Amino acid sequence: MTVSPGIPNNARFVIVGFEQGTNEWLEWRHDGIGASDASAIMGENRFRSSAALMKEKREPVKESFQNEAMALGKALEPEARKRYISKTGIKVKPVCVQSTQYDWLRASLDGITEHYDAGVEIKCGRSAYWSAVKSRSIPEYYRGQVQHIMAVTGLDALDYWCYWPDNPEILLTVERDDDYIDRLLNKEQQFWDHVQSG
Repeated sequence: MTVSPGIPNNARFVIVGFEQGTNEWLEWRHDGIGASDASAIMGENRFRSSAALMKEKREPVKESFQNEAMALGKALEPEARKRYISKTGIKVKPVCVQSTQYDWLRASLDGITEHYDAGVEIKCGRSAYWSAVKSRSIPEYYRGQVQHIMAVTGLDALDYWCYWPDNPEILLTVERDDDYIDRLLNKEQQFWDHVQSG
């Protein structure tokens, strides 16, 4: 694990040099709590319970499950990121980060700037897109994910970018919620202690 140039020595996170989707990345993600785990731990994920996630974390790492919609979202992400950069003028790149305070606190970011002062969470799914169109807000089950990213990075806000081909992109800015983050980190610490105790 190396600290990337441009990150101050007292930084709250380090950049981890794994490419998302590789076996090394899967192992690293399995050995901590990532942003996509947050909603299950908070009881906000209708697709995965905290108990199911606990079982996963206590077993050996498995190849990441991917349904057709997830595979499509992954395939569309580079184009979505390009369009985000083009529309906002904010140059971002995907990176993996790990907290310097809590070894287990991790996130695979869809995009963060060179100076680590702005970031984006990209969603390319049909349901995420139309949910954002209707409500003009992020779905509740993504709240934990974006707040987790802000907990790791220290960002005060995070862009939420929805892309669905042949439709206008949607940009929502999510503000940091410190009360929620305090509850989230407390629950995540308890969860990880239980994982470790086996």
